[in-house]
Amino acid sequence: MWLRVLLALTVALLTGNGVHMLFAPEHWYHSIDSVAHTGSFNPHFVRDIGCAYLAAALGLALGMWRREWTVPGAATALVFLGQHGGVHLWEAIAGHGGAAHETWIDWLGIYGPPAVALLALGWAVLNRHQSEATS
Repeated sequence: MWLRVLLALTVALLTGNGVHMLFAPEHWYHSIDSVAHTGSFNPHFVRDIGCAYLAAALGLALGMWRREWTVPGAATALVFLGQHGGVHLWEAIAGHGGAAHETWIDWLGIYGPPAVALLALGWAVLNRHQSEATS
């Protein structure tokens, strides 16, 4: 139950961010202080990333909807979320200027969703193996 609540919150966060990026890209760009340190505003690029957030939200939502879809849904979400978080982590380690301006909201939005997706994936795989072992 707790994992479904965590997934629902993450899906809401990803969906809200994706919709904001898709339909109000300039507002989104200026609403997060660290974003301006990554380069100039490009509405097409912001909308593209918004689509990736919506796709990740869909993957996690499918896993919430049907338990047997958790593994493929979370794995699919991790394709974007994990790589996106990895890029940010790499830039933070390398001393990229944008990373120096990241705040708790960046950490929540960048590292939180892949952690939740990984947790859901691990939980589903563990439960699948336990179910198979008891059958």
